[in-house]
Amino acid sequence: MLQKILYNFDIALEAIQRNKLRAFLTSLGIIFGVSSVIAMLAIGTGAQQEVLQQMELLGTNNVIVQPVIEQVEGNLNDQSDQGNQNKYSPGLTLKDLESIKELVPEVEKVSPEIMYETSFIRNARMRSGKLVGVNGDYFDITNFNIVEGSNFSNIQLDNADPVAVIGYDVKTRFFGGESPIGKQIKVGHLWLTVIGVIEKKEVSSENIENLGIRNFNLDIYAPATTVLLRFKNRAILTGQDLQGSGGSSVVFMGGAMITTSGGSSSSSTSDPNYHQLDKLIVKVTDTRFSGAIADVLSRMLKRRHNDVVDFEIIVPEQLLQQEQRTKRIFNIVLSSIASISLIVGGIGIMNIMLASVVERYREIGVRMAVGAQKKDIELQFLTEALTISITGGFIGIILGMGFSYTIEATADIATVVTPMSIFISFGVALVIGVIFGYYPAKRAAQHDPVHALRHE
Repeated sequence: MLQKILYNFDIALEAIQRNKLRAFLTSLGIIFGVSSVIAMLAIGTGAQQEVLQQMELLGTNNVIVQPVIEQVEGNLNDQSDQGNQNKYSPGLTLKDLESIKELVPEVEKVSPEIMYETSFIRNARMRSGKLVGVNGDYFDITNFNIVEGSNFSNIQLDNADPVAVIGYDVKTRFFGGESPIGKQIKVGHLWLTVIGVIEKKEVSSENIENLGIRNFNLDIYAPATTVLLRFKNRAILTGQDLQGSGGSSVVFMGGAMITTSGGSSSSSTSDPNYHQLDKLIVKVTDTRFSGAIADVLSRMLKRRHNDVVDFEIIVPEQLLQQEQRTKRIFNIVLSSIASISLIVGGIGIMNIMLASVVERYREIGVRMAVGAQKKDIELQFLTEALTISITGGFIGIILGMGFSYTIEATADIATVVTPMSIFISFGVALVIGVIFGYYPAKRAAQHDPVHALRHE
């Protein structure tokens, strides 16, 4: 059987060499079809990996609670809405975090996030950056690995020690060529001792823009208690906040209105952001519970904030799943359109093979006259169709990979060529060669050898 296949393959190659241009034009449909399918699948895989990277950055099992700073307008003397004016909300605080840990089921870990824009100074070098107040669970929730040093200990968190875990780029810019562990860096007005370094996180500019995230590599992380005690706690009213004019002044604290008097300077209002925390990140045990827990958190925080909805709850996993579904549908449509080229290529193979059968009537008659059976004739023309299809498939794979890399380089779109996409494209080309080559081969085998020998 193998000898018969090899013999028919030699005949197919001889026929293709006699009509090289026609065979090349016939295979163009397969070539461009395969290359288009590979390029589209590469774009789809790249988009899927991009979504997975976004999910990794935001956390697949996370629910995010963010404060909302309400902008209220109206006359302070207007008593028509006195009930709403007197409503007090403490804002988003560490007490909310403790309540979530104690009361909400299926919550694995919770971390605060308190963020301040400040400056970093060491060895006559300075740059602006973000100080982020967190707890020990933060790095696990956000999938940050500490590659040097250690995480915050419970004692450091409870005592509000001046310690820090720094981003990878902070290490390279301020501690080049030396280990930062145990050394100090000035953050704002306070010197912090470095106890850990997180691994470098690859964050694209597109993710920063689309997801509203920052470049984590340039951040310095300190215990939330340290940030609240040693830097600033927006939930505490300070003497500076109470400075006002000689007459009475109005200061808002935690949603409550406080009237003060005294002072000779012009009145100044406190920071409108009365929330102690900038974010609460809640890690649930399973993504199945994300929606339900978000609803529970909403009702619980509304009750704790005296029916003042000064927060919003975001479920990143649901948003990214919708984005992934949209991209998947888009890529299916593109791949389907590209597959039409393969079908057109298959039709081209059928047309050329039918014309080849007509041209080679006499050859068919001679082979049948010397003992070739119908299945031998079928195998001859089917092998020729498959040879054209497989050759076009190989060329299409090379072109498809080239198209993918060109798209990534010129259009700034992530593309990933996988072995599975190559296998699928080549398999489709093979199937097309069999399907569209079978009918001409069968038709060639049905000829009467006597009439075929008489054909001129």
